[in-house]
Amino acid sequence: MSDQNITISIRDEYIELYKLLKLANVAASGGEAKHMISEGMVRVNGEPETRKRRKTRVGETVQCNGVEIRVIAE
Repeated sequence: MSDQNITISIRDEYIELYKLLKLANVAASGGEAKHMISEGMVRVNGEPETRKRRKTRVGETVQCNGVEIRVIAE
């Protein structure tokens, strides 16, 4: 269970995973976001994810450091 829930709206078809973490303020920088992903700290739809540029789409959820991010359409 997540400590905090965040909803991020996107207007494009997808957002790259590391950019989503930055946008949600889970990571302070792109480098930090990429490190978190490569270290296995990020899950997408409940599954571990290590692809930094994974295309995250509307309807998906991302979990990292007690934060759950839900992606919705703008």
